[in-house]
Amino acid sequence: MEDKYDVVVVGGGAAGLSGALALSRARRSVLVIDAGEPRNAPAGHIHNYLGREGTPPGELLAAGRAEVAGYGGEIVTDIVTSADKTGDGDFRVTLADGRTVGARRLLVTTGLVDVLPDVPGVAERWGRDVLHCPYCHGWEVRDQPIGVLAGSPLAVHQALMWRQWTGNVTLFLNDANEPTGEEYEQLAARGVAVIDGAVAGLDVRDDRLTGVRLHTGQVFPLAAVVVPPLFRARAGFLDSLGLATTEMEMGGHVIGTAVAADQTGATAVPGVWVAGNVADPKAQVIVAAGAGLNAAAALNADLIAEDTRLAVAGALSR
Repeated sequence: MEDKYDVVVVGGGAAGLSGALALSRARRSVLVIDAGEPRNAPAGHIHNYLGREGTPPGELLAAGRAEVAGYGGEIVTDIVTSADKTGDGDFRVTLADGRTVGARRLLVTTGLVDVLPDVPGVAERWGRDVLHCPYCHGWEVRDQPIGVLAGSPLAVHQALMWRQWTGNVTLFLNDANEPTGEEYEQLAARGVAVIDGAVAGLDVRDDRLTGVRLHTGQVFPLAAVVVPPLFRARAGFLDSLGLATTEMEMGGHVIGTAVAADQTGATAVPGVWVAGNVADPKAQVIVAAGAGLNAAAALNADLIAEDTRLAVAGALSR
């Protein structure tokens, strides 16, 4: 690897590769460092990505990598452990294998980790028939019996949302938040059943979810289960730059953490941009890709301004 790049992109998902593609086409030297652990790896297909509807996640990433490489961008599989400012205002990025690379700018697209409810079977079925986003998976389980496991104050909201895709929705309170009187009225009006009692686990047969089992032993047949994950930004390595995550809220309730940024992706640390789920937990793949392009354009404009300042200073010194 070269000692220094115009831009080091940390994270090789849709946001990172989209940004790297734009920057490579802008004739910037670009290095993408990817841990190889995409959030959507368990999912069989990507949805709502115009022109790519139904594409397997790995296939989209492989195509993106080839496109970035085709314009001279470099991609390595590794983990960034820290990033520090250098004396000249640039960055030194340290990798897990001990190597370091320099960068004039950083584009961080490391995504997030889904912190799942501690219910037996949930983690093993995540992204397959344990779901959270109806826009990602609703069509695939339409008209089938779906159970929503309460685990946050937004459980009623989830149940009413999924009711759009099927008339057979059951909300399992799982000894969590009790709905208000108004919420019970809404659930009843939409035909959403509400079940008391703690959930003991999921029933699975022949590698397929078949139902939810309560601690009483009662089993409710289901085709899919909806859970409320906590979205935790993958951004620990930014601590060395003094860039911490902030809590993200929805409806007054914390849904996770993210790195705060302006509409271009610029963070509080000059020279560091973010895009994708690390900045917006709700962003689907196509939104993350668009955010990567948006951040890349702003980042490149910042580099152009710096190049111009340096050129003027050089001309004046001659």
